[in-house]
Amino acid sequence: MMRVKALPDVPRWAVLAAHAVPLVTLPSGLWRLALVAGLPVTQDAGLGPLGVGESVYVVSLSVVSELLALLTLGLVRSWGEVFPRWMPFLGGRRVNPAAATGAALAGVAGLCAIAGWGVYASYADLGPGIPATPAQDALLIACYTPLAAWPVLLAAVAVAYYRRRRHGEGRRQYGAGRPAASSWV
Repeated sequence: MMRVKALPDVPRWAVLAAHAVPLVTLPSGLWRLALVAGLPVTQDAGLGPLGVGESVYVVSLSVVSELLALLTLGLVRSWGEVFPRWMPFLGGRRVNPAAATGAALAGVAGLCAIAGWGVYASYADLGPGIPATPAQDALLIACYTPLAAWPVLLAAVAVAYYRRRRHGEGRRQYGAGRPAASSWV
């Protein structure tokens, strides 16, 4: 088993949800990296090899998505309460709970907007689409379906973070007389 370094007053479900976020974003990133590497995740007809600019964009999208997903861990760890000392100008200062929660919920809204656009674009038949075999379509669906959990998990962890951090109420609710929520995952 792996030891998780979450705070003791964080509910266990929030720790698990926060750690699930980077995992649900990983399959789509790997699918995009496979596309850039030229693996047969789509048919070559109509798409062709990606250019350098497209490849940089697709790899950057994968990296940025995973980094944003990893930020969810800050809602259950100490660096979500006090900025790490190595950060210029902010190191050692307390994180404003309203700002962190607001940023997380803005992320939820953005993810929902992206998902809404994706559903609309797929049903409105916007653009040429990606030519693929049924197996390639199944792989695409299997890699992108977990992304639907990202906004839900992030919203739940953000609300738990806010409840825990506002005026120290969470410390009484989750921490009093209970074992640490993060001892073993």
